[in-house]
Amino acid sequence: MWGIITNINLNESAAMIVDLHCHSTASDGALAPAVLVARAHERGVRLLALTDHDTLEGLDEARRTATALDMQLINGIELSCTWGGATIHVLGYAFEREAPALCAAIDALHHGRWQRAQEIDRRLAAKGMPGALEGARAVQQELGDSGNAPARPHFAEFLVRAGHVRDRAEAFRKWLGSGKLGDVKQHWPMLEETIATLRSASAWISLAHPWQYDFTRSKRRRLVADFAAAGGHALEVVNGMQPAEQVGGLAILAREFGLMASVGSDFHAPGDWSELGMYRPLPDDLTALWERFEHAQPSAVTS
Repeated sequence: MWGIITNINLNESAAMIVDLHCHSTASDGALAPAVLVARAHERGVRLLALTDHDTLEGLDEARRTATALDMQLINGIELSCTWGGATIHVLGYAFEREAPALCAAIDALHHGRWQRAQEIDRRLAAKGMPGALEGARAVQQELGDSGNAPARPHFAEFLVRAGHVRDRAEAFRKWLGSGKLGDVKQHWPMLEETIATLRSASAWISLAHPWQYDFTRSKRRRLVADFAAAGGHALEVVNGMQPAEQVGGLAILAREFGLMASVGSDFHAPGDWSELGMYRPLPDDLTALWERFEHAQPSAVTS
């Protein structure tokens, strides 16, 4: 089912498709930013946020294409942080790109991701799989030029090509998935710090895919409570075609903590588990975060 959003632009009366979560070759996606934007447009998306992991590298290319297609492109990013010993992802939207704290945070994450890639390479070499970083980087460069570190999907493709595994699923199951040798824990900033960084850049802030974390219901509720207390604005209530009962559970949390709601496909590649502009409907009673994008920005934190 398509995510149809009505009348986000006051100058446009037709229904629109919105997608606030997708990834390009600037991080771990398969399409270059321009190609991704064109594909989104072909699929009817008219308001898009490119939310690559810990980088803004793809935004300029995406914006040029969006402008040519008369699409609305919102500044977006998906930042890595930690909470309760787990890696958490926070989505920032419509922020000031040159905000000093945000630029410093992205630079630190950039270096941290290269250190992580080097450690994955070292660990795989110790298990008889040398050349992983070089191979993963080659996979990454085939998809599009990027100055960012290769991510685990790039390492997975290298392992397939080198004959160490049959497919990417096996690569993650044996070597790269949660708790495996290639699951290198990074020293990400704390959740509260990341939210403060985004608020200092006048961002609207959403907690990404809260149901994807391997938490009990009570721990997930504590995460949402801490996110709201730290100044977060919304939950990503709808992430692609996640089960309807998860959408319902997240809607309950959004209502309980007075949070707005965001939606997105979490698109990474054509033919993957998600597609641009495709996700379950958002419950009608929730306040849509994107309705704020064309109005006043949230106040920056000055402390």
